[in-house]
Amino acid sequence: MSRRHVPAVLALVTGSLVAVPAQAAHAAPVQVPCSVPDLVKAVNHANATPGAATIRLAQGCTYKLRAPDPVHPGNGLPVITSRITIDGRGATIERDGHGKAVPKFRIIYVETTGELTLKGTTVRGGYATDCPAFPDAVGLACGGGISNNGKMKIIHSRFTGNTSVSRLFAQGGGIDSPGRAGSISDTEVSGNHAVYDGQDPEGSAAGGGISNDGPLTVKGSRITGNTATVTPGTQSTAFGAAIISFSGTRIQDTVIGENRAFARGGIARAAVANGIPEDRGRLVVTGGAVRDNVSDAPQGVAQGGGIANNALMTVIGVKISGNRAVAKDGTARGGGIRMGPFGTLDLEHSHVTGNTADAPNGTAQGAGIDNPDGGVLRAEHNEILRNAVTAENGTAQGGGIYHAAGVLRPGSTRLERNTITHNRAGDGGGIFKASGTLTLDGDVVRDNRPNNCAPSGAVPGCTG
Repeated sequence: MSRRHVPAVLALVTGSLVAVPAQAAHAAPVQVPCSVPDLVKAVNHANATPGAATIRLAQGCTYKLRAPDPVHPGNGLPVITSRITIDGRGATIERDGHGKAVPKFRIIYVETTGELTLKGTTVRGGYATDCPAFPDAVGLACGGGISNNGKMKIIHSRFTGNTSVSRLFAQGGGIDSPGRAGSISDTEVSGNHAVYDGQDPEGSAAGGGISNDGPLTVKGSRITGNTATVTPGTQSTAFGAAIISFSGTRIQDTVIGENRAFARGGIARAAVANGIPEDRGRLVVTGGAVRDNVSDAPQGVAQGGGIANNALMTVIGVKISGNRAVAKDGTARGGGIRMGPFGTLDLEHSHVTGNTADAPNGTAQGAGIDNPDGGVLRAEHNEILRNAVTAENGTAQGGGIYHAAGVLRPGSTRLERNTITHNRAGDGGGIFKASGTLTLDGDVVRDNRPNNCAPSGAVPGCTG
């Protein structure tokens, strides 16, 4: 389900900051013993005290939350409403989900007035069943570990084993950030889940690791092993298994790996998904890697194992490798990168290598890059190597690149000084151009199997 179907979720939440007296900004850190009641008391006291506050956790302690906050039962800790730093010093805050009597709740919610800095803390086992920013939007679930509606800064922390489940729209298994500002640095976001468990084809699960409707920066982090899944056979959509962005986002020097979108009989779309409206900015990914991710849609459509772009996006110096789009008895497109009909992508100085699109008994196209619906792609100084399209008893086209004009707009693929070699497919081992505009300018297209470009003569300047 696109965010256009949930207007409330598309809104950015705004707020204003209250000036803080200078003398209150230097309050001594509050030392919290290894006790949940003491932690809750410290948060409540920080919220009630003017100025900034620092809460220092007991080193290595695991704070096991067995009951939600009595005032806001969707959350484990009291809502963050002021400027608070939680210095974890290696501590863990978790929902103690081992007993059946423990209710489901996320760990942390930051209100519009709140500013949370979280350092050196593991957040584990949260379970979101609501969207606190939009209490009237029944059926949404946002941010199993944290939901930020104000300002959030996460440093050297870990979000793992958190879940967001909904019968309408689940997002941000680990982190959901619709707030005014969010930043994540030197942090691991792993093993989190966004799950759609309804029956409506319009339902979806998005952002197994992270979902953001507000501006977000991710730097030097690891987003690995997260999932987005939907109810089998509902024709619903699982997308952004690692991260889905709906507002301006910068991802720098970050590894995004081994995430999985799964939609049997539906649509599985990429580890990194971009749906930012044009007036909300661009997704920019620089450095790092998008590797070994899987989009799997048996009897359905897999779109982009690594990246799916349907908005404005820039990718520079990224290793996009080992990703897979798989759809047995269905359609698999774009093992490495898949362009949507409204996507515009600038791809520079990157490696698109070893990606696959596989659709036994179906159709597979564009193992490295797939631009089939009118997207605008400009690719310069990239290596597109050893990607493979396979479709036993089916159709396999465009090992390196597949291009076709779209219905809504013609689109184009402009290639400049790229190396496109050792890719393979049933036809168009290097490039398959079904229709539309694809141009070469100083590109090396050779040693692809069974041919470099197809159909014969479709790509000016490409032979063999």
